[in-house]
Parts: sequence; structure tokens; C-alpha cells
Amino acid sequence: MKSRRPETIKAVPVRHPGRWAGAAVIAVLAAMLLHALIFNPAFQWDVVKDTLQNEQILRGIVTTLELTVLSMLMGVGGGVLLAIMRLSPNPLLSGTAWFYIWVFRGTPVLVQLVFWNFLGALWPRLSIGVPFGPEFWSESTNTLIPTFTAALLGLGLNEAAYMAEIVRGGIQSVDEGQTEAAHALGMSRAATLRRIVLPQAMRVIIPPTGNETISMLKTTSLVQVISLSELFTAGHDIYSRTFQTIPVLVAVSIYYLLMTSILTVGQYYIERHYARGANRTLPPTPLQRLRLLFGGRPAPKAKNDVVPGLEGGGHV
Repeated sequence: MKSRRPETIKAVPVRHPGRWAGAAVIAVLAAMLLHALIFNPAFQWDVVKDTLQNEQILRGIVTTLELTVLSMLMGVGGGVLLAIMRLSPNPLLSGTAWFYIWVFRGTPVLVQLVFWNFLGALWPRLSIGVPFGPEFWSESTNTLIPTFTAALLGLGLNEAAYMAEIVRGGIQSVDEGQTEAAHALGMSRAATLRRIVLPQAMRVIIPPTGNETISMLKTTSLVQVISLSELFTAGHDIYSRTFQTIPVLVAVSIYYLLMTSILTVGQYYIERHYARGANRTLPPTPLQRLRLLFGGRPAPKAKNDVVPGLEGGGHV
């Protein structure tokens, strides 16, 4: 009896009318927004262009970046230390870390900025010496803590409290068996933390840390309250003189968007780096996404990726 070949299956693609309707609505809204941006004279794009090149704005960008980088360095370093203290079996260390986090997370960062700026009202001079005894050195508080330092202390110390909870969550996400195995091999607590726990915890720590960095970039605008000129304060000073509020704010927003976009890309690559030991296939880079979108070529796969249906040994 002759075997009959099965008939060719005619696959009919599933229709998604909801997707097309949603895409049409988004396209109409995007066209309306683009029309408003181009043809609304209130935006004054010539003023926006001049503001983007304003020297005061450029100096403000430098101050914003300095505050962001230094504050995050303080926050990350302090957060790691506080997280280790919080997880310590020593009740004095864990209690001190808990109290610090409670105070700095429980009070607004704006209040903390003002507090550090007016610290001289509480202690006019800071000194080093024997407690309740002679002083070896002293200096005016306002000299030791100028406006920039006050802003850095207010932002950095506040960020350390939030980073402490992020790092603590990352450390606790690592299975305890990892620590027990390291101790069984004779590794010290510090070596286990540095070489076993933290590298694995980075996958959990990096995403919220990236969010905190982007948030810090925008939080620097609060230093206006202590009269430190950064990007937003520079824009505020300009539109206070020219009364061209909207164009100046648009220019300031463009620079904020540019800086946050760069930070977002950096965060993506760092996350991708730490995902190598956990994901079978790494997420595609932006360049690979563009190739897939315009060239139709799929992103490269890892060497040992298993093709679905060939789990018994087929690889690509």
C-alpha cells in the first residue's frame, strides 16, 4: 500500500485588529504632537537654540555632572558599608546602620540640604582635640563647608541610605548555600563577600542603582534652595531676566534628556555584562536591534543555545 504524503498545511496568520487600531491612535497622537512642536510659535525654537549655547547653561551642566558623580560615589560607598553593617551579627553595628537609614530616609532631602548649608548656626567652629579638653585645631564651619560641599553632603549622605537598602537586598538575594560552601572551603567572611556574594548580587543591585543615578541627576536641581548654580538654576536665572520661560525650560529639558539617555545606555551595558552568567542568550545591544530591524539579521546567539525541540543535543 502506497503511503500518502500529508497535505501541505496552509497556515493563516492570526489577525490582530486591536494592534492596528492602537498603532493608528498612536500615529495620530504623534502627528498632532509633532505639528504642535513645529508650528506653535510659543516654543520659540530660535531662543531654545541660543539657550543651548549659553555659557551659563554650559557651566551649570558641569556643576550638575560633578554633583551627580561625586554624590553617587559617596552614596554607593556609604551604601555598601551600611549594608554590611546592617547584616552584621553585632547589634551595635546593625543598630547604628538602622538608625542612620531611618533618619536619612525619613527626612526630605531638601531639609537635609538646608541643614548642611546652615550647620554653622549650630556649631560655628569645628575642631579636633581631646573631648571636654584642649583643642589642637579648629576652623570656621562656613569655611570648611562651602555651598558646594553642603550640597554634596546633603545629596551623598541621603543617597547612602537608599543604596544601603538596595545593596542589602542584593546580598540577601544570593542563596545562603553559596556562603556556607565558601566558609567550608576556609574562606573568610570578607573574602566570601568580595569574591562570591557581591559578584552574584550585582545582577540585582545594578538596575536600581542605575535608576538612582538618573534620579540623582535630576535631584541636583534641588540645590537651588541653597543658591548653588547648576543646570536648572542657570535656566531659572536666565528666564527670570528675559521672561522667556518656556523656551529656556525646553532647552534645559533637552540637556537633561540627553544626559539621562547616556546614563540609560551605560546602565544597559553594565546589566548586560553581569547577566552573562545567568542568561543563556544575552539581550541584543542597540546596534544589534537596529540590524534586526533594518537588515533582518537576528542577533548572534550564545554558543550553547539549544534550539527548542532539540533538547537532546541539537545546538546552534
